Amino acid sequence: MLEAQYRGKEALRPVHDALVKYAASLGKDMEISTKKTSVALRRSKNFAVIVPATKTRIDRGINLKGEPGTGRLLDEKPGSMCTHKVRLETVADVDAEVKAWLKDAYERA
Repeated sequence: MLEAQYRGKEALRPVHDALVKYAASLGKDMEISTKKTSVALRRSKNFAVIVPATKTRIDRGINLKGEPGTGRLLDEKPGSMCTHKVRLETVADVDAEVKAWLKDAYERA
């Protein structure tokens, strides 16, 4: 399923891999659940989701209930699985800020 998600979007696979590698470092209880169109990162519940949204961008959904959106941490539509999303185009976009949000979401899960 993962190969199908990135068919035609191969340039985004290193971004996906960087997100998963960092998430895996957060704890042994972190699970990866690959779906048809996304990859869920979960603990006792989903705390993030990785979606190859376009040929040039991954949308990383994240659960940070109660946090205000910012220019980069975008509020998600009400009723969405995640409360926010971050748009990522390159491995460099998986920076300290993105990792801090991911760690916070993991700790809340």
